[in-house]
Amino acid sequence: MNLAVNARDAMPTGGKLSIGTANVEFDQTYTRNHPGSRIGNYVLLSVTDTGTGMDAATVSNIFEPFFTTKERGKGTGLGLATVSGIVKQSDGYIWVDSTPGKGTSFEIYLPRFLGQVTTEMPEGDDSAQMLRGSESILLVEDAQPLRKLAQAFLTGVGFRVLSAGSGEEAVEVAAHSGIAFDLLLTDVVMPGMNGRVLAEQLSRRLPAMKVLYMSGYTDSFIAGHGVLEPGTHLLQKPFTEDVLIRKTREALDGGKKAVSNLSDVADFSERASGPVHRRN
Repeated sequence: MNLAVNARDAMPTGGKLSIGTANVEFDQTYTRNHPGSRIGNYVLLSVTDTGTGMDAATVSNIFEPFFTTKERGKGTGLGLATVSGIVKQSDGYIWVDSTPGKGTSFEIYLPRFLGQVTTEMPEGDDSAQMLRGSESILLVEDAQPLRKLAQAFLTGVGFRVLSAGSGEEAVEVAAHSGIAFDLLLTDVVMPGMNGRVLAEQLSRRLPAMKVLYMSGYTDSFIAGHGVLEPGTHLLQKPFTEDVLIRKTREALDGGKKAVSNLSDVADFSERASGPVHRRN
């Protein structure tokens, strides 16, 4: 749906939207030339438009959370990040080709089931395994697109996540879920009950629960909310998937580093790869 909406928006004077499927096999040559892809059989879903297209600089950033080329108020910058998150969560691969003035084509490859499922860990993936988790997290964020994206990122690496759109709703979720949450991940500034008050209320009931705050406001603004005290964990928006997971793992493990800053988001590993020349 996100890809179709983006295609529509890219064709303000009309055009052609094409959606196709196919069975595809990736061989060693293809995967060697396309980082992130893996040998195997896939189902291809392609979404192509004849719209305005994008230049290479734009394509290199389109999967970053909060990145958008739309006018202010016309887009959240989370649509393609959500698409990328879903594909990664499904162990798939996404590729994009775009030419200014000619249109854009997205190709999503999802693993095709051919028999008994076997799981093999890629070599050198110990660090990725350390960032996985099975703990229970209560996610509180009043912006629904960001809440859904963060939940997809966290569940994708094994965490059990329940979410709420406000502090008041979070109190209800905690009261009726029967779960002893290991972590509260909450926005600081929200309508009604703010994140600090929420954390104080829930901590009385769940004293072992860790807290990770997130905010897009400056330190001076949120200082009055009491979340910059020594030992407090704070995640600065905008954040990438990697930063979110690392800060979550850090808060749960009680790491010494407490506050992330915007330099943490300078490197974002999920980039669009080059054109497909060969699949098998």
